[in-house]
Amino acid sequence: MTETRVVVAGTDTHDIAGPIEDAGFALSVVDVGNRSALESVDIAEADIYVLTEAAQATSIPVAKDLNPELKVVVYTEESLSDFALPQTDLILDPALFDPEEVTAELDA
Repeated sequence: MTETRVVVAGTDTHDIAGPIEDAGFALSVVDVGNRSALESVDIAEADIYVLTEAAQATSIPVAKDLNPELKVVVYTEESLSDFALPQTDLILDPALFDPEEVTAELDA
């Protein structure tokens, strides 16, 4: 069984990265989800992309271009731009789901 690889992008104000790492996922973190940053953490080999800032929604099509099979999870209280919705698998509001609950859903 291979280890699930997760990339977290954004400011992570709700500290989703900590519980993901504690749960045993292989974790990479970038502040800005631009192409060069995503390539530097080998997004092409990742399983899940967790975006923590709706303002970086343009990173979703970039990540999917580099890895079409990528599962995209958005974890923010902000509204996501309509253009990014079709490529997003799951949108969770931190006011409703704590980081540990989100982490439990990553393998689902």
